[in-house]
Amino acid sequence: MSVKPSAAPEGLPRPEQKSANAEPLWREVTGAVLRAERQRQQRTLAQVAERAGMSVQYLSELERGRKEASSEMLAAACGSLGLSIAEFARQCAHSVSSASVRPSGPVLLAA
Repeated sequence: MSVKPSAAPEGLPRPEQKSANAEPLWREVTGAVLRAERQRQQRTLAQVAERAGMSVQYLSELERGRKEASSEMLAAACGSLGLSIAEFARQCAHSVSSASVRPSGPVLLAA
């Protein structure tokens, strides 16, 4: 009897196994950096989302790497956290170079 792999959260298909040297997806890197900064400041999703002018659900999806944020939305989230775009970019670059963030969602390619 074979065991089926479990489905990914929210009914998405389970991603294929990635090679050890696969680079993380940008949306996952930015989300992880936003979440880490918010948690470092001990602020809630609601506090940051309200100040950024976005919904709690949208901010949550950004943090989980489910949404690809526009530059305006990233700037709003960073501004809400008191984080400059330059510092945000530095933290993202550090995350990528240290390979501490790995893709967890499906990869969608443009046609």
